[in-house]
Amino acid sequence: MERIHFKNFSVAGFSYYDGVLVFNRLKIGTELELKAEPDNKYDPMAVAIYYGPYKLGFVPRSANYSLAKILTAGYNIFETRVQFVNETAMPEDQLGVVVFIKTKVETKAV
Repeated sequence: MERIHFKNFSVAGFSYYDGVLVFNRLKIGTELELKAEPDNKYDPMAVAIYYGPYKLGFVPRSANYSLAKILTAGYNIFETRVQFVNETAMPEDQLGVVVFIKTKVETKAV
């Protein structure tokens, strides 16, 4: 299956949420979920990143606008995966994420 790269970034706010609870389970390729938070009091374009029920942090503000618009409109067209894990880096650089756009065939199956 050919993937269409959309964005990649380090998780913002990683040290403030549940990352420490699941850090040892996060491996390259682990699937994550994006959830728009239009009622977020700090940023109405906020997009949270989850591993199951665990909130890991956010898409950085510099990369969240288009993701927030599409997710808020109700479209589930993204595949989100762990791109890198670096336990020796500063907390804001410990977890990298890559976002792909699902192909039209994949989107229909969801």
